[in-house]
Amino acid sequence: MKKKVVLAYSGGLDTSFCCIYLTRDLGMEVHSVIVNTGGFSDEELKSVEQRAFKMGVTSHHVVDETTNFYDSCVRYLVYGNVLKNNTYPLSVSAERVSQATAIANYAKEIGAEYVAHGSTGAGNDQVRFDMIFNILVPDVKILTPIRDLKLSREEEIEYLKKHGVEMNFEKAKYSINKGIWGTSVGGKETLTSNLGLPEDAWPTQVTETEEKNLELTFEKGELVAIDGQQYDHPTKAIQALQAIAQPYGVGRDIHVGDTIIGIKGRVGFEAAAPVIIIKAHHTLEKHVLTKWQLTWKDQLATFYGNWLHEGQFHDPIMRNMEAFLTDTQKTVSGKVYVQLNPYRFNVVGIESDRDLMSNKFGSYGEMNNAWSGEDVKGFSKIFGNQVMIYHKVNPQTS
Repeated sequence: MKKKVVLAYSGGLDTSFCCIYLTRDLGMEVHSVIVNTGGFSDEELKSVEQRAFKMGVTSHHVVDETTNFYDSCVRYLVYGNVLKNNTYPLSVSAERVSQATAIANYAKEIGAEYVAHGSTGAGNDQVRFDMIFNILVPDVKILTPIRDLKLSREEEIEYLKKHGVEMNFEKAKYSINKGIWGTSVGGKETLTSNLGLPEDAWPTQVTETEEKNLELTFEKGELVAIDGQQYDHPTKAIQALQAIAQPYGVGRDIHVGDTIIGIKGRVGFEAAAPVIIIKAHHTLEKHVLTKWQLTWKDQLATFYGNWLHEGQFHDPIMRNMEAFLTDTQKTVSGKVYVQLNPYRFNVVGIESDRDLMSNKFGSYGEMNNAWSGEDVKGFSKIFGNQVMIYHKVNPQTS
C-alpha cells in the first residue's frame, strides 16, 4: 500500500519537482493542497488544480483561509499597529503561518503519514513550516526534497524535462507572492543593499493621478466601512480599500530584516490597504486611548509581530497578548479621514465620540477648564520632588 503524503503545492517549479519526485521516485500517494489567503482568483486556483493532476497527484484540495487568516491573525496586526522594523506589515510571514497550520490540519484530517513542502535551505519558510508541523502533527514525518537533495534550479529543470513535464521554465524576473495582507516582490535588486526596485517591477502600476479623499470607519479597532459603504466582514473592506488605493502606488517599500536563520534579507512589497489601515487605526488610537494603554500596546505588539514573523504563532503567550490587544479596542471606534495622492497618502484627522481631545476639558497650549494655575504649581512641585531630592543629595551629578 502506498504511503500517503500531503504536499504544500503552489504549481511552481519547486512544488512541481516535489510532485514528480514523490510519486515516481518514492512511489507515494500525493495529496496536494493549496492554501488561499486572499491572493488567488478562481481562475488561478483552477489552473493550479489542473497542473497538479498533470503531475500525478491522487487528489488536490483548496483551503480558503482568507477569513480565518484575518480572524486569527491579521486583526491583531491591526490592533497592534504592527510594522516590523517600522516598515513591513508582515505580509508573507503571517501568511505562511496560516498556510502551514491549514496544511497540518488537513494532514490530520486525511490521516497522512507524511507532509512535504518545497522550501530550500536558504530562507525563513523552511523553519516556519517545519516547526508548525512538528507542533501540530508531531507524528507525521516531514519531507523536503529540494532542501534534502540540495538541488539547483537547473537540476530541477533537467529532472522535470526528463520526466516529460512541460511548463514555462523561464525564471520570472521578479518573484511575486500575493495575499490579502500585501504582495511581496523579490528580484536582483533586493539581493543588493543599495538598489531599489524599478517602476515596472511593481505588480500594480500607478494609474491614478487625481487627489482622492476617503472616510474610513472603524468599530472596536476593525475597518467596517469606506465612504459610508458597510462591509459584512473586514476582509471585504480590506479588498475594497486595496482596489481604491493600490493604483496610487502607496504602500510600496523595501523591508530590510533579520531572518530566522541569522542572515539579513531585503524584500520589496506593495501593501496599500494594510499600511493605510494601520496608520489610520493608530491615529484613531492616539485620540481615544490613554498614554499607558498606548505605551504597553507598543511594547507587546512589537514582541507579537517578531514572534509571529519567526513562526511562533502557536506559543500560548500569543493568545495572552491577543486577549490584551482585543481588550484595548473597546473604545477604538470612529471615522478617520485619509487623503490619497500618487505615491503618498496622509491621515487628515478623526471623528469619534470617544475622542479624549474633547475641548470640554481644555485646549492644548491655550486654556484649560479642569484646573487652576495654582493646581499646576503644586502638581509640578510634587511630580519632580524625588528627582529634586536626588540632586540635593548628589550635587556632583548635576
